Amino acid sequence: MSVDGEAVRTRVDSETLDEPGWEVDPDDDWALAVVATVGRQLKLRREAAGMRVPEFAAAVGYGDDLVYKIESGKRIPRPEYLDAADAVLNAGGLVSEMKEDLKKVRYPKKVRDLAQLEARAVELQLYDPLTVHGLLQTPDYTRALFHMRRPAYAADDVERGVAARMARKAVFERDPAPELSFIQDEWTLRRRLGGRMVVRRQLEHLLEVAQLRNVEIQVMPLDHEEHAGVDGGIEVLKFEDGTAVGRSPGVANGRPVSDLRQLRLLELRYGIIRAQALTPRESTAFIEQLLGET
Repeated sequence: MSVDGEAVRTRVDSETLDEPGWEVDPDDDWALAVVATVGRQLKLRREAAGMRVPEFAAAVGYGDDLVYKIESGKRIPRPEYLDAADAVLNAGGLVSEMKEDLKKVRYPKKVRDLAQLEARAVELQLYDPLTVHGLLQTPDYTRALFHMRRPAYAADDVERGVAARMARKAVFERDPAPELSFIQDEWTLRRRLGGRMVVRRQLEHLLEVAQLRNVEIQVMPLDHEEHAGVDGGIEVLKFEDGTAVGRSPGVANGRPVSDLRQLRLLELRYGIIRAQALTPRESTAFIEQLLGET
């Protein structure tokens, strides 16, 4: 009993803390509605089982305060919390299945909005002058980037960010597949962010993705004297109905735009950068050379 009791106390102490990443964004109406619904369902099932909060909290191994917060929709329950609640309430998997409802809620609203746009786009034109583009990143490369943020992110926030970015890679699995064009500055491929092995795996991943028929990756070499990308990154997403949305630090202060004039400016800049960069075939050979040097 003492061993079990110690385990429960340790769990309660750690899970009662308001760890970053599990609170509900007060400005995210959709997330608030989902978490409130899940919380109410958990409360109704607990009450139907004739269990008071202290009794239920002790049974699942979490603190009373955390149970109150989850049932009132103020905190996102962890997957393991739902599994424990499912077992205690004899729910037969129905409570555990709520993990699917909560999966996307943990991602920030701006990430969900971007993923939704990417999921609709039939063509994506993407230029990132700072790092390997998010859609091309490996989990270890993404994790290394989050670890470099200052002030430092909590470990839970890092994993949350990695999971959100990896979830966007579903764009590669769509059928029919969208056309994806990426331009990367040479220095983003040479800089050893995360260490040699992280960069090696990232370069290998780029070569793998470059083999896809709907993907073109082009490298802008450091020794080129002309570069139309000095105003920052570019994203242009085109949709089946003929509409589009774009974004760049040099246009509308980085806010998404759909105005035709502003979109033409972005496409013009992107087209010039694309023409100045190495061809896809040359870029693949260049990345292979970098891999050999890394």
